[in-house]
Amino acid sequence: MKPLAVVAIGGNALLRPDQPADIASQRANTATAARHLAKLAEDHRLVITHGNGPQVGLLALQSAADPDVPPHPLDVIDAESVGLIGYLLVEALSLHLDPSSVTAILTRVVVDADDPAFGRPTKPVGPAYGSARAAVLAERYGWRMADTDRGFRRVVPSPDPQRIVELGAIETLVNAGRIVIAGGGGGIPVAVDGGGPVGVEAIVDKDLTSALLAIELGADRLVILTDVDAVSVDYGTPSARRLITTTPSELRAHRFAVGSMAPKVEAVCRFVEATGFGAAVGELHQAEAVLAGYSGTRIQPSTSV
Repeated sequence: MKPLAVVAIGGNALLRPDQPADIASQRANTATAARHLAKLAEDHRLVITHGNGPQVGLLALQSAADPDVPPHPLDVIDAESVGLIGYLLVEALSLHLDPSSVTAILTRVVVDADDPAFGRPTKPVGPAYGSARAAVLAERYGWRMADTDRGFRRVVPSPDPQRIVELGAIETLVNAGRIVIAGGGGGIPVAVDGGGPVGVEAIVDKDLTSALLAIELGADRLVILTDVDAVSVDYGTPSARRLITTTPSELRAHRFAVGSMAPKVEAVCRFVEATGFGAAVGELHQAEAVLAGYSGTRIQPSTSV
């Protein structure tokens, strides 16, 4: 049986900040991602996860724009974005692979309703704004806005993923030889309330959900594909340094940007510490080399470095 890789791609890889937020742009970006992902499938069983920050923010704006209809809650908007992106990925991958071998599954992820993240929103979603426009949106919709490296963006709670509701279905599909798109957008956040899981207002980080999924599936490797070529310490300063091979203990000795590199670092650390297998972070267009260990940052157990 081929080794199993859980591969996470960022929401910005499917809709870049400098692009128009239309389906044509997202289709073009998804087609590029699919070419790289299809090559990985030649030698690996694949579970593909993806971000949805740009899409969630845009769908939230569209939902809030109708004065006669109450805005959709975040869990519903999350599901809408996951359906959109999952469909585009299935469509694009089907041009390179047997269409019957690719499946997208809406994935609910259980979070703790008492997670401190609900009182401390940090997850950026949607486009960036100037300070004046951000203030208007905050007043109009009650959104929490934060100053990021790209401008002011809406931030929402991002609780830690605890359990994947559809784990058994994902495992069954993987064992049947399917390429599975799951955990999209970090999964649809739900909390267990009496009789069953109920949606909550949050966005779960897709990298942390990817790590949980990889651990629970017994994956051989976790790969996070993004728009930077490697993990760097002291990023944006004269002393910035790319890490080629590192360990969880070394990574945990540094600080990384909340909402961008920090969750990626935490995700690979969790996976390597829990399984003893390697993980990697690198650029999407170098996907094959990143998975093979020739590009990006390789994260290995401390005893193997």
